[in-house]
Amino acid sequence: MTRDLLYLLAASLFILGLRMMSHPRTAARGNLVGALGMAVAIGATLLSGGLDVGLLVLALVIGSALGVVAALKVKMTAMPEMVGLLNGFGGLASVLVAGGEGASGGVAGAATAAGGFIGSVTFFGSFVAFGKLAEFLAVKWKLKPWQAAVKFGFSGAAAAGAVAFAVGGELLAAVGGLAIAGLLLLRRETFPGMTAVKALVLALALVAAVTAARGGSGYWTLVAVAGVLGVLLTWSIGGADMPVVIALLNSYSGLAAAATGFVIGNTVLIIGGALVGASGIILTGIMCRAMNRSLWNVVLGASGGAAAGPKADEVYRTVKATSADEVAMLLEAARRVVIVPGYGMAVAQAQHAVRDLANLVEREFGAEVVYAIHPVAGRMPGHMNVLLAEADVPYGKLKELDEINSAMESTDVCIVVGANDVVNPLARTDPSSPIAGMPIVDADRARTCVVVKRSLGPGFAGIPNPLFAKERTLMLFKDAREAFVEIAAAVKAR
Repeated sequence: MTRDLLYLLAASLFILGLRMMSHPRTAARGNLVGALGMAVAIGATLLSGGLDVGLLVLALVIGSALGVVAALKVKMTAMPEMVGLLNGFGGLASVLVAGGEGASGGVAGAATAAGGFIGSVTFFGSFVAFGKLAEFLAVKWKLKPWQAAVKFGFSGAAAAGAVAFAVGGELLAAVGGLAIAGLLLLRRETFPGMTAVKALVLALALVAAVTAARGGSGYWTLVAVAGVLGVLLTWSIGGADMPVVIALLNSYSGLAAAATGFVIGNTVLIIGGALVGASGIILTGIMCRAMNRSLWNVVLGASGGAAAGPKADEVYRTVKATSADEVAMLLEAARRVVIVPGYGMAVAQAQHAVRDLANLVEREFGAEVVYAIHPVAGRMPGHMNVLLAEADVPYGKLKELDEINSAMESTDVCIVVGANDVVNPLARTDPSSPIAGMPIVDADRARTCVVVKRSLGPGFAGIPNPLFAKERTLMLFKDAREAFVEIAAAVKAR
């Protein structure tokens, strides 16, 4: 009875924490409330009896130590990779718990199969997402030592698992393990017949799931085949779609946890998993709408590719370069300034330099400075919000698309920091463009637009950006952090 009451308290704290995390002003407290709920749930489990408390405490100590180290050491620019890994660990936990319980037949059997299926897709899909974000999977260039160690080490572990399954007589599971090991060594995102292979593996996984749910002995075969499906589904998805993929995998991890909760009869696991699953699906839908793409389009890896139309050389004939001194002069005369952060800001770790310049312009020139936040800028949901929050930028200065675009024509200077497709006017003007219809920040409608970018290289869509060649656009070709430091120095010198 006491355990059930504590579980009810933990579930209530999960719901309250999730509600608080829906708004940036209360998100930090919501995170703490959710952590408190998890502590209550763990305590209730320890009090339930019949468990090896020493082993559980050891696991808690090891897991907590790893979590603290990751929280302190992982850079904010690497947060997408970390989130991908955490999603994967949740899926792996579900696979192991459901498999260890060994339920077969009836509701428990169906839940076991669901936990193994979804959990395996989540784990292997999340590893691929992590590998692509960390740039050691599906790449043709030479890897750093740690990248090679992770890539070949994980592939080797999959192959070793395949050998173990073969020795144990699980031949289909062994084939699945070898397929995973081989796929992780590919250096391209696609291969001939990939869509047909996905369909075939999905069909095999569903058959294996039905067999396992009915009490068959093929649970690990299901896990292996579902793992191949997880690799294939994520492999062809481009880096620019990672905000959607991470949200979707987060949802998968919740669904796997909820299924596992049914297997072991744990109420709080069912509730917590359902909350994660539902919120992940909602967030995935928001991300897809922000990109004007369907979830099916993203899952199939159909990011468009280069569209027929003018070549980059034709578009960029009228590009005008600028200097830090000229940008400082523009800011001195400005009354309203909008900063549009993108992935380039994250790569350069320029968020603090951006904040310093914004504060300086407000203090020295009396201008209003706000930030235009595109939902899919960066590599995970809320990536720009997280970076700017780390730099102590007040939440009130972060503006969503509708609010910022309505006032863009009255904006004196719009500074684009490492963004590309989210400010590309082709989304409004070219129906044949891969990004046609995608909501964008209307940076081209500002009185003057300054684009801080290392080069004229395209975004994920592989198309030129006419914004860069607009009459009222100036290009500052520099690393973002270096550029903003130089602009701040020029402002101080005026």
